[in-house]
Amino acid sequence: MGGEAGDDPNFEKDLEELRETFNSGKTRDASWRRSQLKAMQLLLKETEDEIFHALKQDLGKPRCEAYRDEIGTVTKSVQYALGNLKYWMSAKKVNLPLIAFPATAELIPEPLGLVYIISSWNFPFGLSLEPIIGAIAAGNVVVLKPSELAPTCSAVLASVIDKYLDNKAIKVFQGGVSVGQQLLQHKWDKIFFTGSAQVGRLVMAAAANHLTPVTLELGGKCPAVVDSISGSWDRESTFKRILGGKFASCAGQVCIGVDYILVEKRYLSTLVSRLQIWIRKMFGDNPKECLARIINKHHFIRLKNLLSDPLVKASIRHGGSLDEANLFIEPTILVDPPLHSAIMTEEIFGPLLPIITLDKIEDSVKFINSRPKPLTIYAFTNNEKLKKMLIAGTSSGGITFNDTLVQHAADTIPFGGVGGSGFGRYHGKFSFDTFSHEKAILRRGFLTDFWFRFPPWDDKKLQLFRDAYRYDYIGIALTFLGLKK
Repeated sequence: MGGEAGDDPNFEKDLEELRETFNSGKTRDASWRRSQLKAMQLLLKETEDEIFHALKQDLGKPRCEAYRDEIGTVTKSVQYALGNLKYWMSAKKVNLPLIAFPATAELIPEPLGLVYIISSWNFPFGLSLEPIIGAIAAGNVVVLKPSELAPTCSAVLASVIDKYLDNKAIKVFQGGVSVGQQLLQHKWDKIFFTGSAQVGRLVMAAAANHLTPVTLELGGKCPAVVDSISGSWDRESTFKRILGGKFASCAGQVCIGVDYILVEKRYLSTLVSRLQIWIRKMFGDNPKECLARIINKHHFIRLKNLLSDPLVKASIRHGGSLDEANLFIEPTILVDPPLHSAIMTEEIFGPLLPIITLDKIEDSVKFINSRPKPLTIYAFTNNEKLKKMLIAGTSSGGITFNDTLVQHAADTIPFGGVGGSGFGRYHGKFSFDTFSHEKAILRRGFLTDFWFRFPPWDDKKLQLFRDAYRYDYIGIALTFLGLKK
């Protein structure tokens, strides 16, 4: 197992061992990949209590939330990978143009090599193990750098990965910023980063020195467009799902969490009153018991400062209390804070929920497009016209209608951003593809050649090329017989 890169004299030796393991061909075998995925299953089952404790210690996560968002999702992903590994690894036949006849071709996925995964603190197990599943399934060797901001989780990850997985192929290096910087100076075959855009730029700059491909999973301000949905059941589901997507997952410290709501002015009072009712129903009189806390004092002060603007503070309609000693912020709703304020220009990443009113809900398209591309857009509506407007008229990593966060649990759709919210994608086979290279294999015999492939050139050969690239069999025959010019 790796340790502190700056203090560990075997750091270089560990990386060399990983390279040797990969070069041996061991990780390319389906049996090795399957054994490691099964070991991951066992890890999740046997160390569940350790994971619960670590998440409670670092983030104050309740056990149900910890299982739902981290242990459960990763368990599901491992099972999905095991069930589909044979298909993912298989060669895929492809068609060829007539000019290559007679020939066959296929795409064979091969592992990239030594991959470096940098995970985030808000889901320290999920955001570490999810990409590792893809890297293992694709046959790579891995270095994981977990976030130092969740030190208990980082230590548990290092311990259990060393115990359950092949430590000659998968290593964890703990430590702070200096460790991450040292690791970035090395040559990798792939870097996978989850975190802020600010650090993402540093990762890209370091990767450019070695022309290393990078996947960046960032964030951004994810809006929830709330139409005046008809039907009491639909409305109640909307309120619960918005609150679940904002407050009930790591206290809003989520890259795909609802950052703000867009709603028509005429629907505002109903929305606010129902959200207030459901906050009390979901979190009770003492929300500290069922909500995660802010990760550290630095982030607490950052969130506190978002509320320091007098105009922002005046827009609070619910909550607003802060407990710095316990790093806890009450679920807070604000209405129409200034659009130029920090709370509306920076990613909130906490339990503060602004609501922005519009004259008509169709204006949400223009509002979203006036800001950086979000990782996700949520829209609560039964209006098919509005759905089409959002799909065709906006750009985002994805759109989820009438729910929040559930897209993260799906293995059959890709997870990733666009523009400032990141690039590259993973989950399910998309994770396998992210850590693979599809090598093109073309096989051709010596039976025949199209004589017009080679010089000397003339107009007849030019016409044959035109017909061949159009798959015009009749044209080729006529040209060859001299009946077409």
